[in-house]
Amino acid sequence: MTRLNWIQASPKDFQALSALNAHVNDAPLEAPLLELVKLRASQINGCAYCIDMHTKDARAAGETEQRLYLLNAWREATHLYTERERAALALTEAVTRLTDGQVPDSAYEPARAQFSDLELMQLMMVITMIGTWNRLNVTFRSEAGSYRPGMFKRLKQA
Repeated sequence: MTRLNWIQASPKDFQALSALNAHVNDAPLEAPLLELVKLRASQINGCAYCIDMHTKDARAAGETEQRLYLLNAWREATHLYTERERAALALTEAVTRLTDGQVPDSAYEPARAQFSDLELMQLMMVITMIGTWNRLNVTFRSEAGSYRPGMFKRLKQA
């Protein structure tokens, strides 16, 4: 059960986060890569609302079911993901977990090799932004299942 509808409780905070999110999503990184990163971080953080959202957004953008099903085991299904995607996923996992208080070189260096300075910074913004959404939705137990692709884009334009 939802603890608090945080969007209704503080629309200005939602608008501020949405504006930053829109900026982050304007990154010239590949849309499929961004959805995989958002979905993987959401899986790690156990955010049902965001898993629902990014699975639906990925499908709407043409992502395959097989790649979505196997994302949790991407290291074992390497043939399904590009080297660039694997580097982004490894960085996503390291940044999302931060279990040792640092991002290891084994996660950073492959990403550094695959992304320009600007792209790497944009990727980091996507990873940290989804972490913020995950934490809000997990804390307030936002109910999964009602999201429709693009629904927040329409809200923003209204």
